[in-house]
Amino acid sequence: MKLRCRKISKGSASGVALMAKTPLSLFGMVDVKTGLVVDKTHELYMKNVAGTILVFPYGRGSTVGSYVLYQLAKEGKAPKAIICLEAEPIIAVGAIIANIPMVDKPERFEFKNGQKISVDADKGEITVE
Repeated sequence: MKLRCRKISKGSASGVALMAKTPLSLFGMVDVKTGLVVDKTHELYMKNVAGTILVFPYGRGSTVGSYVLYQLAKEGKAPKAIICLEAEPIIAVGAIIANIPMVDKPERFEFKNGQKISVDADKGEITVE
């Protein structure tokens, strides 16, 4: 299935979806050395964002979140790509400075953990297998 979307940060990547139905804040919620979600109150607690296609509705929290995403990339613990229902500036800036493909506003926001997903931000396309 192919879905149209809006490009936020250039590039393309393929991988397995890690889906959250609730907003995600990178600052204080994700450990930059491991990529693990360490916030016990979040549905992704103890899940690792590294190497995934990270899917969540939107970001929340501190502007430091942009630098957390950048640090995750420097540590080799960042997601391969990010899909949001609605991009907000903190996550968008982080994806741009970390060179992580990011898209938002997919035609449908119906993803499941473990699905194989390809993101081509430049074409504005998401392919779900």
